[in-house]
Amino acid sequence: MLCELKIANLALIESLHLDFCENSGENGLVVMTGETGAGKSIMLRAIHLLTGGRASSDWIRSGEENCVVEALFEVSPDNVYVQEIVEKQGVECDGALVLKRMVNSKGRSRMYINGSPATAKMASVLAMNLLNVASQHDHQQLLQQHYHLDFLDTMGETWELRAVFGKLFAKWQEAKEQLQTLRNQEQEKEQRKDFLQYQVKEITAVDPVPGEDELLANEKKKLKSSEALIKITRKSHGLLSGTLLDGLTQIRMDMVQVAEMDSDAEELATELAGYSFQAEDLAVKLRDYRDSLTTDPYRLDEVNERLNELQGLKRKYGATLEHVISYCRDAEAELKQIKNLDQELTEKEGEVIELEGRLIIKAAALSKKRKKTAQNLEQVMKTELTTLAFHQSALDVRFAEHSEGSDTLSQNGWDRVEFFFSANPGEPPRPLAKVASGGELSRLMLAFKCLLAKKDMVETVIFDEVDAGIGGEAAEAVARKIQELAGHHQVVCITHLPQIAARGTTHFLVEKGVAGGRTQSNICLLAADDRVSEVSRMLAGDSVTEQTRAWAEELLLKGRPIQ
Repeated sequence: MLCELKIANLALIESLHLDFCENSGENGLVVMTGETGAGKSIMLRAIHLLTGGRASSDWIRSGEENCVVEALFEVSPDNVYVQEIVEKQGVECDGALVLKRMVNSKGRSRMYINGSPATAKMASVLAMNLLNVASQHDHQQLLQQHYHLDFLDTMGETWELRAVFGKLFAKWQEAKEQLQTLRNQEQEKEQRKDFLQYQVKEITAVDPVPGEDELLANEKKKLKSSEALIKITRKSHGLLSGTLLDGLTQIRMDMVQVAEMDSDAEELATELAGYSFQAEDLAVKLRDYRDSLTTDPYRLDEVNERLNELQGLKRKYGATLEHVISYCRDAEAELKQIKNLDQELTEKEGEVIELEGRLIIKAAALSKKRKKTAQNLEQVMKTELTTLAFHQSALDVRFAEHSEGSDTLSQNGWDRVEFFFSANPGEPPRPLAKVASGGELSRLMLAFKCLLAKKDMVETVIFDEVDAGIGGEAAEAVARKIQELAGHHQVVCITHLPQIAARGTTHFLVEKGVAGGRTQSNICLLAADDRVSEVSRMLAGDSVTEQTRAWAEELLLKGRPIQ
């Protein structure tokens, strides 16, 4: 459950530390009240950040560099889901979890769980198992038919079955697409086969070798310049092997005599001798290169013809010979596939039929469980709604008719579900979106939340002004229902109803004021006398009388939990 909440520099809050367990104990009803616009929704914004929701730099208090939200949760040893999540992520948890979110002025944020960096996705998964937030947004979901199946699967705990079905459905869809591709290939396979055979034959006839074109290009350049190369190298060899080499030989012999007469010249004589011998080697290499040169116009024609063949392949099949060869391999592989197409087509048809059969079986099982859930839901909702001042009301869960074949399957199965509702005796149920008022929707959602709270491991339920449009007998019924839920859960309720506020075991007041020339929201824990004043304000606004205060005291006395 949520024990503490710290907020710094979030919207109108400069610094805030709330302790939810000091007065309410393990379970209980924590209420927050205050004038409209005082800043009650800021707490929900803080919870939104802690649960991995999208952050905005606009939420940072003006003039500050960042905002920080931090919450301490006590985790029951029985909450195996949370234990599994933190263990998988390598986070130490000894019965307590601290979630922390920091957002800077550039909109970037960091998430921490027990001091370890975490992702927003991990925080979101944890939050689903730590708390449940009910807001007016949930009311709108009740009006949208495509959410009704989600409600039903949540009530019937069939999400796991639905997920398994969805994966199998996706596999079936993929197999059907592959089958259609094979059928399309079957229709055009002969034409494609002839075309590929022609391409493979053309490439293999030329038989290109990687890098061959570059070698031939160099050879072509050499052949075109062969006469000039012979002339130049002949001249260069004559110069090197004649006067220049004779001179170096004479220098070598002379320096031998010099070194015999002067030992200081030995190093110089050795170096000059080296140059002389190197020149002799170079003269031999230059001669061999000269002798290798030929003028062969026939070879030049052969090179040009080969280069033209290779260039033709590159124009058709790829920028390089490597690409051409790769294209040929792919074409050969496709030809092999075409030859095996009949067998592959038969196998894929069998796979689609097998998957379709499994899907129909699973869809039938899923639909059967949903219909059983729907019957139970109608019965328990009747009881829940009676406690919420719906006398002789009815909620019907209706399934759209469908054929039990593969043509009506979707990723969620066969079922199309819609909630029908009648709030008044003698009136037939009609689609929820057409008959429910705002106050009725609030009570319907509260009934759903109470049913779900009994099923899941979540210990904290937060209600954000779910009492909109409620008054009179209905307000008293909603207050009793929320207090009943608080008997086995921690409930935090942001409310404008004095009937709910009076039943709180802990009461916080949210006020907006000015300090140091700046507007800021403050939240304070109310003592008993202050609660009388706040409940009186909620009852009569600015027109509080002694009678109003007496009524407030009566509500508070009536709202005390039974010991």
